[in-house]
Amino acid sequence: MTYVETIQNFNLMIKAKTIAVIKALVIIGVLLPVSTLSPLAGGITQASAQELNIYSYRKPNLLAPFLDAYQAETGVEFNVVHAPKGLVQRLKSEGAGSPADVVLTVDASRIAELAASELLAPMNSPLIDNKVPAYLRAKDGTWTALSTRARVIVASKTRVSEDAIKRVEDLAKPEWKGRLCSRKGSHVYNRALLASLVVHHGEAAAEQWAEGYVANLARRPQGNDRAQAKAIHAGECDIALMNTYYFGKMANNDKNPEQKDWANSLRIVFFNQEDRGQHINITGGGILKTSKRKDAARKFLEWMVSDQAQKIYAEINYEYPVDSTQAPSPSVAAWGEFKTDALDIEKISAATPTAQMIIDRTGW
Repeated sequence: MTYVETIQNFNLMIKAKTIAVIKALVIIGVLLPVSTLSPLAGGITQASAQELNIYSYRKPNLLAPFLDAYQAETGVEFNVVHAPKGLVQRLKSEGAGSPADVVLTVDASRIAELAASELLAPMNSPLIDNKVPAYLRAKDGTWTALSTRARVIVASKTRVSEDAIKRVEDLAKPEWKGRLCSRKGSHVYNRALLASLVVHHGEAAAEQWAEGYVANLARRPQGNDRAQAKAIHAGECDIALMNTYYFGKMANNDKNPEQKDWANSLRIVFFNQEDRGQHINITGGGILKTSKRKDAARKFLEWMVSDQAQKIYAEINYEYPVDSTQAPSPSVAAWGEFKTDALDIEKISAATPTAQMIIDRTGW
């Protein structure tokens, strides 16, 4: 074999391995382009004028309906990097050369962390300012909520009486010892809830609540929100915390009908209705400071708070529209109306480090 032939064969081998890696990443959801696949494994290149690059914490199946609808309406194509964590570090390492235009998150603290790291540009959108309540977006205009989700109490219909729990603070009472199930406290959904208690009551009182909550657990924290529903249905515990959209997805799950049984065994409790209101969290979005297509990115985020997109949030994802003029889906509306805790989301984000320290100290 000649030297040239050896080099050619080596290049073909590298190309084949690169393609195999890309296919593997697509399968596991690390790199999922909606329309065009980057030739670089693990990343995406700068998009054309009719493309947007999205870095997303959101799961592919939950994001796809929005991107499909927007592409059908505008012709804009998307390249998406999905990551369960680590986007701040990735964007910092990419620096000015980052191809990302838009970032989407599933928790207030994650979008606030991006802003605090000075990675986001002001959106400069009067439309978003008019549609989204002030407490659900950044004061400097660098990010906005796109939907809300209530983190409610769910309780066994048969083993917990209807009026037994009215406040989230009640979960720390000794009467519930051995009757609670929970996912890990360090998960962003639980951490945000605890952060709201830090803001409302102070660190000492929030830690006392967490100590009582942990003391009432029937088993060590484990699994996701659906796992807590399964445990209640199986009689392992009676009460748990859950994001409302999980309930909706279980109650309407034809593919896994056993999850309908889990949901049917639960009662949703919107807590603190006689005082500050039900705690909520958000999905959020922002524009990267390094984006070369800020106008296109802003138009996409403005569309995400449009009537069409808000209906997708309501009807497909079982979330609550961030625009109060939009009604929830019939399935979601059937759970009942509730008073929302209008605590500034930025305050919750600022309190999450304190909440995490409490979680660590109490063993949640």
